[in-house]
Amino acid sequence: MMNPITKRIELSDGREITLETGKLAKQADGAVTLRVGDTFLLATVTAAKDATPGTDFMPLQVEYKEKYASAGRFPGGFLKREGRASDSEILTSRLIDRVLRPLFPNDYHADVFVNVILYSSDGEEMPDALAALAASAALAVSDIPFNGPISEVRVARINGKLVINPTFSELKKADMDLMVGATIDNIMMVEGEMNEVSEADMLEAIKFAHEEIKKQCHAQIELTEMVGKTVKREYNHEDNDEELKKLVWDKCYKPAYEAASSQNPNKHERMAAFENVLAKFLETIPEEELAEKTP
Repeated sequence: MMNPITKRIELSDGREITLETGKLAKQADGAVTLRVGDTFLLATVTAAKDATPGTDFMPLQVEYKEKYASAGRFPGGFLKREGRASDSEILTSRLIDRVLRPLFPNDYHADVFVNVILYSSDGEEMPDALAALAASAALAVSDIPFNGPISEVRVARINGKLVINPTFSELKKADMDLMVGATIDNIMMVEGEMNEVSEADMLEAIKFAHEEIKKQCHAQIELTEMVGKTVKREYNHEDNDEELKKLVWDKCYKPAYEAASSQNPNKHERMAAFENVLAKFLETIPEEELAEKTP
């Protein structure tokens, strides 16, 4: 039985993010609780051991949910239960998905489910800016293959000063509101709104956010080491014919690139050009050999 393991991250303004694993949702592949003040989220991640036969994409499902009880409310009246996800919950789920999805290995095709639930809100901290950090931390303490960690922060400019993860009341005074998602090395996603802000100011805000994200990613790496999940599970979800792959590259890359870079505005002519590349490629392969290589 693993004792709870805790990692603390201090924000630039002195607030503290607490990540804890080993206490809740122990049957998940990875589970982390995140707390800032009285705002509390639980992130869990589970993955199938094997991929569904024929799957050639990343079957990732991300769900972010804010419980009514987190704000001291309970559904009443005609609807007695919590209903479908709200627009803000769907958008937050997409913000998490957008950064996580490209970082799974290209040949990893097992079903992965990421759930982030807001259980408590103090009404000041904005939970959507914390959800991706919680999700990534849950992956970090699991054995699921993932080329992370990542994190997301909200950066706002308030009275000319850049602020990381402002509160609801602070954000009302902002003329810049950006959500930035990144790894230690790369910016993965930027979304937000600004009031006539220059490109230089926006770039400064992104760099400012990235420095905070780097701190959060390093904390997750340390958490992974503390939990002992530095070695991820082995998998084999693809059987690739390297000889066929090289043959397709050698025969098709150059003509396909020329067709793509022609900048022909006619859609049907572009499609015909790509079909012509495929037809010429198939003509170069004997029917017997093609039959052997075609599943």
